[in-house]
Amino acid sequence: MCNRLLFQLAIVALAVLLIETPAYAAPGIDAVTVTTNKQGGQTYSVTIQILALMTLLTVLPALLLTMTSFTRIMIVLSLLRQALGTGQAPSNQVLLGLSLFLTIFIMMPVFEKVNSEAVQPYLEEKIDVTTALAKASEPFRQFMLKQTREADLELFIRISGHSELQSAEDVPFSLLLSAYVTSELKTAFQIGFLIFLPFLIIDLVVASVLMSMGMMMLSPMIVSLPFKIMLFVLADGWSLIMEMLAASFYVS
Repeated sequence: MCNRLLFQLAIVALAVLLIETPAYAAPGIDAVTVTTNKQGGQTYSVTIQILALMTLLTVLPALLLTMTSFTRIMIVLSLLRQALGTGQAPSNQVLLGLSLFLTIFIMMPVFEKVNSEAVQPYLEEKIDVTTALAKASEPFRQFMLKQTREADLELFIRISGHSELQSAEDVPFSLLLSAYVTSELKTAFQIGFLIFLPFLIIDLVVASVLMSMGMMMLSPMIVSLPFKIMLFVLADGWSLIMEMLAASFYVS
């Protein structure tokens, strides 16, 4: 269902590229154009709409990843792995899968709102593409504004040279996207710092004990790793991390 919804969002966004073409008013997108020449033969060509759609689909994943909760989740999980000191366990593929599914869980209210207010009315031809695009961007705008710090937003407003904006609705979407990603990076590293602290304490204790025993040649990381894993498992660390990440978007 999520893949179908993302594809529908791609169709809505594609219509912006066709806003000044005659094909914009068509209810669908013609895949192939058939032209009859003077000799009675026919030539087939792919329409510009399909080429634009294929191009948009390559950019859409990057846009969705930077407009959703994926960035914060992926960075926190990567820092958690470094704090544990387990090397490549869990692997990048596992962390990527966890981040994607947790992102879908967190963003599902936004996706459902976009689907009900923009995608379905557009597919039923109740609204035009301009209205559909405006309605589709509004849930993402509200989500991103809620997670963006005012300091980061003011920074990009100052850099862009925009005059003082009266309200959040006046913030350009491109400016909001830059501020949102910057704010997400800052939040992710703050969470990662808090995750590092208990494991850092274990490393310091183990290093102090080994030094007091004169075991200089033994790496503290080898000794502290089992204790860090045991602490993480006994504290039900994965559940706590997932709950904390989801709650950080709903509470903030």
